[in-house]
Amino acid sequence: MKKRLADILFIMLGAFIFALAVNLFVIPNELGEGGVTGITIILYYLFQWSPGLVNLIFNAILLVIGYKFLDKTTTYYTIIAVLFNSLFLHLTESWSIASNEPMINAIFGGVFAGVGIGLIVRVGGTTAGTVILARIAHKYLDWSISYALLFFDLIVAFSSYFIIGAEKLMFTIVLLFVGTKVMEFIIEGLNPKKAVTIISNEQDKIAEQVNVVMDRGVTVLSGHGYYTKTPKEVLYIVISKQEVSTLKKIVRATDKDAFITIHDVRDVFGEGFLDISK
Repeated sequence: MKKRLADILFIMLGAFIFALAVNLFVIPNELGEGGVTGITIILYYLFQWSPGLVNLIFNAILLVIGYKFLDKTTTYYTIIAVLFNSLFLHLTESWSIASNEPMINAIFGGVFAGVGIGLIVRVGGTTAGTVILARIAHKYLDWSISYALLFFDLIVAFSSYFIIGAEKLMFTIVLLFVGTKVMEFIIEGLNPKKAVTIISNEQDKIAEQVNVVMDRGVTVLSGHGYYTKTPKEVLYIVISKQEVSTLKKIVRATDKDAFITIHDVRDVFGEGFLDISK
């Protein structure tokens, strides 16, 4: 219950920050946006229709169409996100900030948008619209949510060229790129993971030290040398970036001739990391 309440608070905060991105930085500078929000902004420029109301109507339609691709919790969180996003877009419609520098506005608009959507997606929600499409791409195509969202958003953003012109479109692309990087940071956090493969004649000692010193599990894989056909036990370990130095010290102290490969890992699920159900 406490986690559910905390998630809803994060969704509300994310919706508020995203609304600020639109009303403080995007609309006053006649920039575009991606997804449903981008469409509502185009309609605002053309007909002065309320972004909050149009956003609610469009996202409600898309949610009805795409709900089957979302689990029960995600659907529940998405409904909350759409409602509060539309509400905050309406409540902050008259807010303003004294800034006339387009590049600064594009950058900060991207930061606010990335933080807002990132907070919502991080706890398992979406803002409907193209985020639903991004989640579908993530689920079935294994695309990164942030880059799938950028792809779909750019399609909408480029269509705004005929309304805002080439220069404003370029600033919009900067905004979307910054938003994508910030959202990726919010979703994935400060702890990028590393997958380490170790081939050594002292594999047992290394594995024991990793267990004792680092409190990390070690998977032992069976292998052999192609030319020598000599059987080898290969160690596979997933650790945080900050733990790489400690692991290197352990291996160096145990076997200076060990062979090590280190790879970046985007998603890690399971014990000691993220819950696979999220």
